[in-house]
Amino acid sequence: MNDRQDPYAHDPYAHDPYAQAQVHGYDAYGRPVYRPDAPERVYDAYGQPLQQQAHGYDPYTAQPQQPQQPQAAYDPYAAQTQQTQQAQQEWIPRQTGPAAHEEQPETRDGRIPEPRPAADSAPGSVPDSVPGSGPEADAYRTEQFSFIEEPDEGSEDVIDWLKFSESRTERRDERKRKGRNRVVALAVVLVLALGGGIGWFLLSGGEEKKGTAAATGAQKRDVIVVHLRQTQGGDSSTALLVDNETTKKATTLLLPNSLGLTTKDGGTATTLGKAVQDAGTGATRDALNTLLGADIKGSWRLDTPYLENLVELVGGITVDTDAAVPGAKQGDGPLVEQGKGKTLGGRAAVGYATYRAAGEDQGRQLARFGQVMGAVLGKMSTDPQAATTTVDSLAQIPDPSLSVQQLGASLAHLAGKAKGGSYATSVLPVKADGALGGQAADAMVKDVLGGTVRATAKGAPPRVSVKNATGSAAASGTAQVTLVNGGYTYVDGGGSGTAEAASSVTYADDARAAEAKEVARTLGLPEKAVRKGTETGNADVAVVLGKDYKS
Repeated sequence: MNDRQDPYAHDPYAHDPYAQAQVHGYDAYGRPVYRPDAPERVYDAYGQPLQQQAHGYDPYTAQPQQPQQPQAAYDPYAAQTQQTQQAQQEWIPRQTGPAAHEEQPETRDGRIPEPRPAADSAPGSVPDSVPGSGPEADAYRTEQFSFIEEPDEGSEDVIDWLKFSESRTERRDERKRKGRNRVVALAVVLVLALGGGIGWFLLSGGEEKKGTAAATGAQKRDVIVVHLRQTQGGDSSTALLVDNETTKKATTLLLPNSLGLTTKDGGTATTLGKAVQDAGTGATRDALNTLLGADIKGSWRLDTPYLENLVELVGGITVDTDAAVPGAKQGDGPLVEQGKGKTLGGRAAVGYATYRAAGEDQGRQLARFGQVMGAVLGKMSTDPQAATTTVDSLAQIPDPSLSVQQLGASLAHLAGKAKGGSYATSVLPVKADGALGGQAADAMVKDVLGGTVRATAKGAPPRVSVKNATGSAAASGTAQVTLVNGGYTYVDGGGSGTAEAASSVTYADDARAAEAKEVARTLGLPEKAVRKGTETGNADVAVVLGKDYKS
């Protein structure tokens, strides 16, 4: 076996039994490691151990004895240094070494610190596996050193501090941003408030102007005409029930029977009272629309028995009566007493609504009819379904233009305004001849109905009244056909008991002079028959047919 194969070839004491007994193990280079209590091994310059000369053998252990080292002289500075080192050893806390299976931590320079003795080991002992231990190393033992890990930017404390600093900075920036936003928002509000104030100052004209604008602008109205007809005598009373949905107001507009109308059938001029009796509800409604420029959607014929039942259905009414209504028979007490806050049942309400004293103008009777209608509307239900049930309970035949459901809905809306105090009653001004033309009538038609009186409007066809004085009844019919075909409105002026030789064409307004001449030519009368007069009745031009008229 050569030296490479023999692990002990380089050891001169490999075959020495005594030397082998002192070998504790081998290091990483294959060199023997002797026991701590073995004699110190000395090596030459080539790394070969040198055998020291023994000074005899121990008679008891047969171990070679080493020469006794001379005792060093006492050095006071060395003693003081040793005491200082001992004090340091007592001050530095000892740390328990890592477990056998744990890896040793590396220091900053990459070296692994030497393991420290266990807590239960004796002070001053050194593990067998620690190289370089010995008496010369006692002054600097490994347990005297401790490695303090300094915190860096990755530590938890530093991270928390950075987060805190960053959060504080972000909060400060956020507060600045919110402050700027509040300033901007305040500026915007001030600008809008200023602009709104200026706009309000420029555009608003107060509640009165707003109301006026609403009244003159496009408005939505619901208009129905109601005819109160008496079963005894045949007289009637007419009113327009107007529900203005735009202004949230309701009006009962009373129409006198003397109001002049022109029906579509042949263009015959008549009065409202006669039209209700002779022409019927449909023709009368159309004539009113033509005259007033209104939009009446339906007719409600309310005969006196139905009015009596309606008052009973709503539980009676309360009105301030302006006259005492006598009983039906002589000797009976008054049907209605005069005074304020009088409670009227169905029969009394009908008697008061139709009462007209001798020689009294119809306007007074119309006002009483308006009182009764207003009181009935104030007692009606504002629920369309309930109001429809009340109307249906009357068991009357409805007009084709207005069903029971439509009438019930209209009455419910009117009832709501009557209960809320947004309800008024007015009488349409009419002249003695039945014509409309006064400013009061024009304004009322415009404000309440949103229409224009067409009979007096510019460009409206002139109304021509014809009186037959020819002695022949057929002359009236011939003149009517001629005038209607000529585009005029025919008004029946009646007949004369005595015949007249010459015909006449009269106008009262100078603006109608040219029209009067044209009427004469249309009827085949000479121009000399045209003259200015003071009265034309309810027509623009009045014609009296004499014997010279050729039918």
